Amino acid sequence: MKPKLIQILTLAVLIISLGACEKEVHINLKSSAPRMVVQGSIETDGPPIIVLTSSVGFFSKIDLSTLENSFIHGADIKVSDGTKTVTLKEYSSDTGTAFKYYFYTLDTALLSAPMLGENGQTYTLTITHGGVTYRSVTKIPIPQGVDSMWFGIPEFADDNTLDSARQLFINYKDPDSAGDYVRYFTQRGNDAFYPSGNFSDEPVNGKLITSIGLAGGYVNDGTDREMDSLIYFFPGESVTLKWCAVDKGVYTFWNTLDFAKNAVGNPFSSPINPVSNISNGALGVWAGYGAYYKTLVVTY
Repeated sequence: MKPKLIQILTLAVLIISLGACEKEVHINLKSSAPRMVVQGSIETDGPPIIVLTSSVGFFSKIDLSTLENSFIHGADIKVSDGTKTVTLKEYSSDTGTAFKYYFYTLDTALLSAPMLGENGQTYTLTITHGGVTYRSVTKIPIPQGVDSMWFGIPEFADDNTLDSARQLFINYKDPDSAGDYVRYFTQRGNDAFYPSGNFSDEPVNGKLITSIGLAGGYVNDGTDREMDSLIYFFPGESVTLKWCAVDKGVYTFWNTLDFAKNAVGNPFSSPINPVSNISNGALGVWAGYGAYYKTLVVTY
């Protein structure tokens, strides 16, 4: 038999044997029990606001009905500042569609002595639902505002950057104390405040940091808008920076959540779970915000 023919026959046998080794594999991904998800906050001069939902399965169909059915109703929610304790009441808000949004906050019938956020104060959240109690503690740190704020040419401008786009810059003097954390938001005109990022003073404690470039916060609405129109600002726009001091637990939650979101679809990133500051296995965060605001109109 010729050597070349032997090679062909050997290859054919190898292919057949490999095909015979194929096995259909079925992976049964078990669904975990729903967990409580807490979205809670209290900020300077503001009331406590809590949104309770149940976690939704990864492969579940997500639509407005699913989201509305995920809200948790009838929970007993209390907030205490160590001296006074208030019980929150559940309210619903119309969204302009058949979908309703539910949240818990101060009972408007009992506002003679409301609990509003105070700088430097600590707040304990207690949630009881379905025979299970969840707790969390947060503090509203005393805010340290930015030293100055202006708009300039984007740091990473390229041929695709719109000529009129401007980036937000700040100078910030970090307090001379370790363990200062910030979560900041931006607002265009009368739009909502959208989160823009988080900041830790670990590498820069007590220093003046100059010309920090910040990106505008935005919600991805699924349109094909240029990224420049989302993260940058444009002449004539009134922009408000909301610079919030937060405690370490709040910073850790948002920082790990942002990392997890940015890791989706990235094969080179390590998976990470957001670190909640709620007890008893609940997901989410109870966050105190020491809020500082500064508004400026964008010019050329």
